[in-house]
Amino acid sequence: MENIALNKPAYQQYRYTGVSAALSQASNAVDGLKSNLSEQGGECVISGRKKTATWWVNLTEILSIHHLRIYYRTENELFIVNFISGSTNRFTPDFLGFAVYISNTTDRLEGTLCFKEENFNVTTIPPVLNITCPMHGHYVIYYNERWSWRICHDENRCQYAYNDLCELEVYGCPFPGVYGVSCSIPCPDPNCRYCHIETGACQGCKPGYQGHQCEECEFATYGDQCKETCGQCQDLTKCHYKNGTCLTGCRAGYHGALCKTLSKRVDSCTDQLGFYITLGLLCGCLLLNGFCIAYIVSLRQSRSQRSQKNQSELPTIKAIGRETEANDDYQELGETDQDRTLYNALQYTS
Repeated sequence: MENIALNKPAYQQYRYTGVSAALSQASNAVDGLKSNLSEQGGECVISGRKKTATWWVNLTEILSIHHLRIYYRTENELFIVNFISGSTNRFTPDFLGFAVYISNTTDRLEGTLCFKEENFNVTTIPPVLNITCPMHGHYVIYYNERWSWRICHDENRCQYAYNDLCELEVYGCPFPGVYGVSCSIPCPDPNCRYCHIETGACQGCKPGYQGHQCEECEFATYGDQCKETCGQCQDLTKCHYKNGTCLTGCRAGYHGALCKTLSKRVDSCTDQLGFYITLGLLCGCLLLNGFCIAYIVSLRQSRSQRSQKNQSELPTIKAIGRETEANDDYQELGETDQDRTLYNALQYTS
């Protein structure tokens, strides 16, 4: 077995901001360092003063766990009780009442309680604590709270919950499907996904199987622990017990590999009525646009013809004007000639 939490992603709910992140961040509890168990050592997780404290490590997949080992923050001071003075390490109250959960999500309430501290007090809790926890999970969650008042030597520290973890090691198998001290023995049942790390007893089947003997899913069910229901397969006996695929296709009105998607249909009366109304409105709009365009074109052509006619009549009017002017000049010239003839006649008579 090995420490399967080493250098894995970690998180804490309320980081203590009184120091730099490097001195209090969640990853300090899985960095493999545990020689300087003080605030300034940069090897511990330190949380703020809150009523709850949560820290977890992500194992990155569901793995088989055997036991945990916790190294607490001590500020490098002795953790044992001084029986002469009656004093203890000032941080021991922080660790009382904590719980560890193994979960497949980051929600502790969706997981399984691995350990709940209820027996220690400030004089008996050790600085390094081993917890046997033969389980399988994706996340290991450390949780503490201070909703109820607890009697301890330092009442100020009893009001708030803290993480104060310098290392949390998780020992187990680095990959699923095996068991034993060296994680080298395959699980006895080939359909078993997880087996007890010590005995090999199946603790979880592969998708498509269920029960203590990992039998195939029952009719019309599939998937992890057979919790999924097959879709609208044409033949439900051909629903694949592992992934739910309908091997012979879907019933009418459904599609997709799982036959769970309802096809869109337009053959109902309501759908047809809506379709034809939409089509009629569209055609009406097109016709109206056509009439408008034809009217505009006709109007422009009429104006153009009128303009051309006016331009063609303009030279005739000008010519008539010029002829009129010429006739007027001719009449004036005739009248002048008549005056001259009368003048000459009178002059000759005299």
